[in-house]
Amino acid sequence: MSDQEQEQGIRLNKYLASCGIGSRRKCDDLIKKGGVVVNGKVCTDLSTTVTEDDFVKIGRSRVIPRDTTTILLNKPKGLICTKDDELQRETIYELLPPNMRHLNHVGRLDQDSEGLLVMTNDGDLAQELSHPKKKIEKEYLVTVNQAFSNEVLDQFLKGIWTGEAKAHAKAVKRLSPRRFLIILETGLKRQIRMMCKAAHLNVVKLVRIRIGHVTGDGLLPGRFSELDAHDLDLLQRNPKTDKAYRTKATLKARPIATTKKKTARRRPLKAALPKKKTFRKRS
Repeated sequence: MSDQEQEQGIRLNKYLASCGIGSRRKCDDLIKKGGVVVNGKVCTDLSTTVTEDDFVKIGRSRVIPRDTTTILLNKPKGLICTKDDELQRETIYELLPPNMRHLNHVGRLDQDSEGLLVMTNDGDLAQELSHPKKKIEKEYLVTVNQAFSNEVLDQFLKGIWTGEAKAHAKAVKRLSPRRFLIILETGLKRQIRMMCKAAHLNVVKLVRIRIGHVTGDGLLPGRFSELDAHDLDLLQRNPKTDKAYRTKATLKARPIATTKKKTARRRPLKAALPKKKTFRKRS
């Protein structure tokens, strides 16, 4: 917490997020349900501000802001993005040491998907990376069950109805008859799988390979790396789209047809008509 925030206070949901309780939205829900006690009184007012001098409790335990930590995890297939799974399935938190299990995942990858996942207790960073208006790119390598035409990729760019919403990609690139790269700025639930299903394709393998400018080069599945200030800056910046990718601009571009300049056709001059003879009448 900065010196200014210590003096003026910060919103309660941001304070709780900095304590590793969860995202700000999750903290808002906790406040609304009366699960937060501030200085001995249950607090349900979302506009409440607190400082480090205030005594904030959840249940019987006091919560205190922690130093912010952000890691990049290469999630393997088969793990769930949750802290507590009611079905007792393996979660991503089993890959972390005990001192990092308070971190929250930013967005999620479903059980069958793999790749890069940011985990942090920095609520502001989580908000920056997940808010749709920020348009932070996520790039995926996708393998489907059968060959497809380029028209499918064009449809992904234009937008395809998934049954719940119209989803579209920012850019796509074919790698082989059954593999392609896709860049998204939005984060609809199971978006790529739903887009492929709408195009009558089934996803065989789905790997997130980039977030912002960060690729996690050399990070093995199941391992994580702590990010420094430079890495955090790269997370929030998008690289320029490679010309090899198809984009909406590609669809709009049309080659200019070379046409001959039309010239006005001259009409043939009408032949001069013979002058009409006139006869003088005899006097």
